[in-house]
This record gives sequence, C-alpha cells and structure tokens, in this order.
Amino acid sequence: MLLTILADTHVTTAKRSRAQDLPAIVWDSIKESDAVIHAGDVVEAYLLEAIAKIVPVHAVLGNNDTGLTLPERLELQFEQVKLAVLHESGPRKGRPERLRKQFPDAQVVVYGHSHIPDLQTFEGLLIMNPGSCTDRRREPKFSFGRLAIEGASIRPYIVRF
Repeated sequence: MLLTILADTHVTTAKRSRAQDLPAIVWDSIKESDAVIHAGDVVEAYLLEAIAKIVPVHAVLGNNDTGLTLPERLELQFEQVKLAVLHESGPRKGRPERLRKQFPDAQVVVYGHSHIPDLQTFEGLLIMNPGSCTDRRREPKFSFGRLAIEGASIRPYIVRF
C-alpha cells in the first residue's frame, strides 16, 4: 500500500494565490497511490474533491481551512499500521513526547502547519511532516511525503523537488 502525504497546500482559485493547483509531480504520486492523507490547510474543498476522483482522501482541518467541514484529528488504520493525523502539533520542543501521549496506539503521526519537512522516530512512533509542495517558505525545496506500508512494515519518504 502506498500513501501520498500532503499538508499546507494552500491551493485556491484566487488569482493572487501562491498555488492554484498541485505540481505535476504530486499529481503523479497521487495517481500511483492507494490513498492520500492531507494534514490540513487545504484552503478550498475543490482540491479534496479532485483528489477523491482518483483515490480516497483523508484530511483534517488546518488553521486556514475556514468554511471546510473536516475533523481536527483522524485515527486511521492501513493494513496493520495505526496512523493519526492532525494539523498543529505544538512547539518543536517536546513534540515527540506530546504526540506519543496523545496517540498511544499509533505507529505513525502525520502533522502539518510548519511547512518544514520532518521525519523522526520516538519510542516506536514515526513522526512525519511532509512540508509543503506549494509554499516552501524558507525551505530550500518544495516537499511532500510518501508512506509505503506492507503489513506492519513502514517505509517513509520525503520527496524534495
């Protein structure tokens, strides 16, 4: 099973927006995937609708998602892997401990908000922020995540472009 992991896409039809669509490399990943996880700041529902025409999409509410009806957190299972999703994970200091406490049964927690890619493991918990594929801010490259799951085995990737 392959998941495309997104956050902070901020895709909007507004002419002055930074992103009116996802980059082609991201659409290619979505087409190869079994599902998409979006960790918030979608901004407009049409992006989720477009993704859902290709594969199932699971998304949470971000701080810029006004007008969207999405949960603040999700807990999902793919094969034997329990995965949690939220947008804001709080300050960097203490993040791994906080996420382990909030999601004691999860093997993976995906978060967004910072636009900074993050891939770390803490006490058996994989913590992943895909960064942003449309708004890199101070990061040198755009990024998104991919998560390969086979049974209980997890292989995470951050794709930078």
